[in-house]
Amino acid sequence: MYGVVTRNEDELDWPEFDRAFYEVKDVTGRSAAPAENAVNMVSCFGDNAAADAEPSLVPIDDEGNAATRDRPYFDWAYICPTREEYREGLFEIIDDCVAANGDVRLDDIGFPRAEYCHCDTCTERFAESEYDDRLEWRASVITEFVVEAADRIPGRVYMTLYPDPYPGHLYERAGIDLEAIEPVVDEFVVPLYDMAYSTTYWLETIAKGFESALETPFSIELYAIDIEIDDLIGAANVADAYAESVLFGYEASNGRATLRRMRADQRSGVSHGEPNG
Repeated sequence: MYGVVTRNEDELDWPEFDRAFYEVKDVTGRSAAPAENAVNMVSCFGDNAAADAEPSLVPIDDEGNAATRDRPYFDWAYICPTREEYREGLFEIIDDCVAANGDVRLDDIGFPRAEYCHCDTCTERFAESEYDDRLEWRASVITEFVVEAADRIPGRVYMTLYPDPYPGHLYERAGIDLEAIEPVVDEFVVPLYDMAYSTTYWLETIAKGFESALETPFSIELYAIDIEIDDLIGAANVADAYAESVLFGYEASNGRATLRRMRADQRSGVSHGEPNG
C-alpha cells in the first residue's frame, strides 16, 4: 500500500495513492482547515509560531538552554508538553479534525531531547508527582497526553515516531513509553528521510528494528522532494518489505511518478532489486 503526505489539498485524491495524510498544523505553526478525504495530521509539540509568540512555553534544559530552532540539533522550536492551555488548544484542533474525518495522526509527540525539560512548571510537577525518577515522570506526561488525545479520536489513531528503534532510546529522548502507548495507537508512522537514498542498508536496519520493537503496525514515510525516481524506487521496495504502507512525503508528483514507474516495471518484469534479510 502506498500513500502521500502533503500540505496540498488537491493532491489528496490522486488515484495513484491508496491513502493520504494532510498536514493541518505543521511545525511552523501554519494551520489549515481539516480535509474530509484524508487522515489529518497535527504537529503537537513542534510549533515555531507559538514559541515566538510566547517564549515561556519553550522547554529548557538544566542550564537554561531553550529548545528553539536556532540551537544545535533542532530544526524547529518545541513547546513544553506540560502546558495545559497549549494542550487544550491542541485538543480543540484534534476535535476539528475529527469533525471532518474520524482518523487523525499525532505528529511531533514528546519532549525535545533527554535533557528537557527543566522549566518551572516541569520542576514543580515532578516534585509534586509520585515519581522519583525524572524520566519515568516525563513518560507519564506523554502517555497521559496520547491517551487523552486518542480518547477524542473515534477512528484510527496514527502517531509519528522519531526514527530510533534502539531499546530505550525513544523513552530516554522523548518520554515515549511504547508499552504504555501501543494499546491506544492503531498505527505508527516512522519518517526515514534521506536527501538521496543512494544506499538503503540503513533504511532496512531501522525498519527491521521497528519491526522487532513494535506489536502495532507501522508505516514508513520517505522524503520525496528532488529524489531521483530510481533511488526512490529502491527505498520504497525496501520499506515495503517491512511497513504497513509506504508514504511519499511532501512532493506528491515525484511519489506519483515513482509509483507509475514501479507499476510499469512490474508489468514488464523489470526488477530494481530486493532488500536483504
